Amino acid sequence: MPNPTAAMLVIGDEILSGRTRESNMNHLAVQLSAHGVDLKEARMVADDHPRIVEAVRALSSHYDHVFTSGGIGPTHDDITADAIAEAFGDRIDVREDARALLAEHYARTGRELNAARLRMARIPDSAALIENPVSIAPGFTIGNVHVMAGVPSVFEAMVASVLPTITGGAPLVSESLRVDRGEGDIAEALGELAARYPDVSIGSYPFLLDGRHGSNIVFRGADGARVRSALAELAALMGEPE
Repeated sequence: MPNPTAAMLVIGDEILSGRTRESNMNHLAVQLSAHGVDLKEARMVADDHPRIVEAVRALSSHYDHVFTSGGIGPTHDDITADAIAEAFGDRIDVREDARALLAEHYARTGRELNAARLRMARIPDSAALIENPVSIAPGFTIGNVHVMAGVPSVFEAMVASVLPTITGGAPLVSESLRVDRGEGDIAEALGELAARYPDVSIGSYPFLLDGRHGSNIVFRGADGARVRSALAELAALMGEPE
């Protein structure tokens, strides 16, 4: 049985403008691979309500899980929760369970739960809260969409909260082989190898070092023996040590 599939939707003008470097996708990809979930697609959209709705509907209809990051904070441009509620046709307002979490947190830290901070308690009616042990304000899961913060430390904590609730498949095994030849010299061999190992993903990642061309060949698959067999065949063909 194939592994469950996933997509990621990164939301925020600051990502697309280049002012903020996106790192959450890499973390999610690593965690999903270890959990046996295949990340198949990633998109980035601006803080644009209709585009978020459109992207969520498209991705959630095509993949088993969708993970979003960004746009669930206290400012005016944090519109993700409203857009996702619309995508699922759900009502959204301040939820008592989320409000109680924030009220306790801000009382303990001696800060006011003002109107801006209360925005982070606006959760669709049918959603389940995602625990946030870093800054308390929860994310949420609605349908097959997991809505999380964009701040990397909070995003990573929320991923850790969500993954135990997801049924994964076989963790993917990844092995790599450095080949000190250009891609043009190894393309034919790689194509033949890929045809013999359709269950193994074989990717070529070229580099230029000290004026010499080479490639790191990455083998990925659920069956470790098949991954290692494919790597061994290429190593023998190229005369490279495994």
